[in-house]
Order: sequence, then structure tokens, then C-alpha cells
Amino acid sequence: MLRTNNCGELNISNVEQIVTLSGWVQKNRDMGGMTFIDLRDRYGITQLVFNMETNAELCEQARKLGREFVIQVRGLVIERESKNKKISTGEIEIIVDSLTILNKSKTPPFTIEDDTDGGEEIRMKYRYLDLRRNPLKENLMLRNKVGFAVRSYLNKMEFMEVETPYLIKSTPEGARDFVVPSRMNPGTFYALPQSPQTFKQLLMISGYDRYYQMVKCFRDEDLRADRQPEFTQIDCEMSFVEQNDIIEIFEGMAKYVFKEIKNIDFKEDFPRIKYDDAMRLYGSDKPDIRFGMQFVELNDVTQNKGFKVFDDAELVVGICATGAATYSRKVLDKLVKFVQKPQIGAKGLVYVKCNEDGSFKSSVDKFYSQEDLKAWADKVDAKAGDLILVLSGDTDHTRNAMNELRLEMGERLGLRDRNNYAPLWVVDFPLLEWDADNERFHAMHHPFTSPKIDEMHLLETDPGKVHANAYDLVINGVEIGGGSIRIYDKDMQSQMFTHLGFTKEEAQEQFGFLMSAFEYGAPPHGGIALGFDRLVAMFGGTDSIRDYIAFPKNNSGQDVMISSPAGIADGQLEELGLTVNAPEEK
Repeated sequence: MLRTNNCGELNISNVEQIVTLSGWVQKNRDMGGMTFIDLRDRYGITQLVFNMETNAELCEQARKLGREFVIQVRGLVIERESKNKKISTGEIEIIVDSLTILNKSKTPPFTIEDDTDGGEEIRMKYRYLDLRRNPLKENLMLRNKVGFAVRSYLNKMEFMEVETPYLIKSTPEGARDFVVPSRMNPGTFYALPQSPQTFKQLLMISGYDRYYQMVKCFRDEDLRADRQPEFTQIDCEMSFVEQNDIIEIFEGMAKYVFKEIKNIDFKEDFPRIKYDDAMRLYGSDKPDIRFGMQFVELNDVTQNKGFKVFDDAELVVGICATGAATYSRKVLDKLVKFVQKPQIGAKGLVYVKCNEDGSFKSSVDKFYSQEDLKAWADKVDAKAGDLILVLSGDTDHTRNAMNELRLEMGERLGLRDRNNYAPLWVVDFPLLEWDADNERFHAMHHPFTSPKIDEMHLLETDPGKVHANAYDLVINGVEIGGGSIRIYDKDMQSQMFTHLGFTKEEAQEQFGFLMSAFEYGAPPHGGIALGFDRLVAMFGGTDSIRDYIAFPKNNSGQDVMISSPAGIADGQLEELGLTVNAPEEK
């Protein structure tokens, strides 16, 4: 070994020991007669001391060391006079008697410090250097710790880890597939899996009744902070279970991981809310319940008063922002502009201030009396000092806009504390959702989700009213995972494909292997998939999963470090039987 110890483990108990350390030069401080070097590895930093009086040649050599040089030193551990309580090795230092330069370094394009001077683009290009910084190192250590806790729990619960293929068949699962041409089978393509969905169901049919996998999944979709083209999923499936069994097992896993990672002990069961209630009260199927501000429908107290915006609306809905009546007109105008952003799309915003003297001041005083506004306040349970915010329009659009406004108010009022965790389960999702553009139903989760048995008869008469045996785990407004009880009967699966617009030939071509497997004793089964990257980012207190992935892609799906994606040689294209059309100039 090129070291006897790492740079984070020596302390006062090691004084008078001779040690050998290897690592990177973090800082080099020439103090005249003395030179001090901070030596860094992934475990920490140790201060090295070179003395001009006792070894001038060695000290001169040390002075020439640049940042990020890789060196090996040997020396005596002594107690520091000026101790540094901010680091674990701050009570000691090493009097160096031997120095070897293992490798020199060019001057880095940005400082390898916690607070770096490098912008995101340059740090992505030199990601291997960025990973030397403490913030990213701590992120990857957190990722490792969360992964270890997940595996520990699942292994205790007798789950078996099984790997499934990456080169599979393209099947419709919502997002676009990444495809891989086959040289040995010209004109055909593999797809990279969006999830191992069909394979884990096949494992249930094979008798492996508790499966899990920390698996890479691939989706060719537009990116945002919590999306990457390749991401990691905690993929799980169980046989001979019902919905409640899976919820209990994986609520147990969430509690276990919270205890291991954050030392938070959830004693009570996670709340459960039906999808319809989540949409009615929060306008979202992933509500943030760290704070209240639930929606209150106001049609009965706002309509037929001559205010056309409300009178013509399908839904009039309000929220009560506690203590926000002090907002100035300038701040209220900013809220109006917020809801009018194109991505939110509200036409306007009505507000009512509940004054301390019991009176009300609104943006629609022309149409509503003090008695009318009091009725609004009573309905939303607003008190003196509160602010009522109201939106109107068609139901789905208005709920979506009010959800965005509610979250914005939660931020403004300091109610979305990242150190406060509020998990819940959303259950009873619709089985199908209507695609108005294509005039057909789509599976809200995926085609293998089972319907509620007592609603099966509605599939023929009113399929939009059928609910699914589906459930999502939501924490702080983020969907951490989702799953369902699966269809395991061939006839029911055929019926589902029909309602989703598949012809018999299309269903056979896409999923014939699964339908055939159902004829050989398929057990009742279900499962869940949790976004591992999202879970780690939540524990880390940020929204971006990219910070917790060693080598992520940028928002354009590019790895600028290795210049990927890239073209391939003409010879490779010829082997694959492919021709590339030059993209049109924009």
C-alpha cells in the first residue's frame, strides 16, 4: 500500500507515530521558514509541515508543489499548537521527512473548494474534478448510505435481488424509448428499458415471490431538475399480496431509511388520501401536506352576483393564506403576474384582505358587499389578518393553477421547510385517462394495472369512472414511488388492451410473451418502483437529482465531459445497415 493511513483518520492518539499518507495537494502555504500543505483524500484533510531549518532541501521541494499534485509523504505525527476544531484531524499535523511526487497536475480550470469559482458548464465538462469537492463527495456518500439502508431492509424482508436485461423489446410505456440497432439481426432494434415491468411480472410467474433490483431505467423525455435520461429505480415486486400488504411493507422501508439516514422516527402510519380528494383539496396527485391551505370550493357564495368571471366558471376555488393580509398592492400584483405565467395560465386572481377591524378589502368590491365577502371568509375559515386568494375557470385547469399558487404561498410564508418531512400515500387512482387529442383512453399508470374488482362492470359502459389498485408514495410534494396490483389473468389483460385501443394483433405482437406466461399459473402479484435519485436528493435537501449522480447529463441530455451523444464511423453505420440524414438547419 502507498499509505498507512488515510487523510481523515489521524488524531491525538496517533501522536509520535510514523505514518505514510498519499493524496492531493489542497493548499500550499509558504510562511518563510515553514511551509504548510493541506493534503486531501476522500476521507478528509491532514496538515503537513516542512521546516526550512531542519530540512531546507525538502522544504524547497514542498514550496514548488502545485494544487492537485498527487504526492506521498512520510513523517511523524505531532500535536498541533494551533488546533483546527473544524476538521477531525485538526489536533495533529505531520512533520514530513520524505516526499514523493506521484503525479503532477495542471492548474485546475476552477478551484477545488466547497465554494468554487467554477460555473456549472465548466464543472460539468470537468466533472472528475468537481467530484473532488466536498459537496459532491458528501452527495455521493449520502447516495451510498441510502442505497445500503434500502438493501439492508429489503434483504431482512427476504427480498431477492435479480438482474433483468437492458437490451429488450420496445413497448409503449408512456415516454419515448432509447433504441439500439442490432448488427446480428439487420433492420431490428433493441430498446433500453423504461422499467423492468414485464420482467418482474415474469419473475413472479417463475415463483420468485419477493424480488427487488436497484436498476437503471431509460426514458427519452424532456429534462428538468428531477429527471435524467438514465436514472436509478428501486424496483420491487411481490406475489400473493393485496394493496394494503405492499403499502405496509414499503411504508416500513421508508420509515427504516428515514431512521437510518435522518434519525427521524415515524411512529404513526402515513396518511392515505384518495386521488379524487387530493385533486379536490390540493389540485395535485402529489400534494405537499407540510402545510394546510386546502382548497375550498366557493361557487355557492360567489356566483350569480353579476361578476361574469365567476358566474361563467365551472369552478370557483379559494385558499386562505394565514397572516398575509399585510401584503402590499405591489406584492399582490406580483401574485397576479405569477398565476398569469404561460405555464400556469390563469387569466387573473381575486383577493380579499381580512382586516383587523373585521372589514374586508377585495379586488372585486364593485360586485360584492361586505356581507358577501364575510360569507367567503366563513367558508374558507379566514380570520382577521388573513388573505383569501380565489381563482376560477374550468375545473382541471383551475385546480392546477391553484396548486401552483398554493405552493408559491407556502414558499413565501416559510411553510415548506426542507427539514420537515410529511409523507403520505395517494390511492385509488383512475384506471384510465382520456386523451382528447387522439380520442382514446390511456392507462394512467401502465397497461398491467388491475381495476377495482367491484368496478369491473363499468369498463364496458363508463371506463373513465373505473378506479385502479394503484398507489403513490408522496413526500413533501414529490412523487417518490408508485405501484399497483397487477393484472394476472389473460382474459382481463386482453380486455384492458382492448380498452386501450390495441388490436388483438398489436397486443399479441407487443405482449404475446406475457399473455402466454399468464397461461402457466400466474399468481396474484403487485409491486412498486421508487425513484432512488429523487429519494437521495430529498434527503440531501435539494430539488436537482443531478447533484447526486456521479456523471449526469445536462438539460439537453448531453454529457459534455465525454462529448456524448456523438456520431459514429461510416463503417459502423454500414455494419448496422443505417443511413443518417443530416438534420435540417434551424
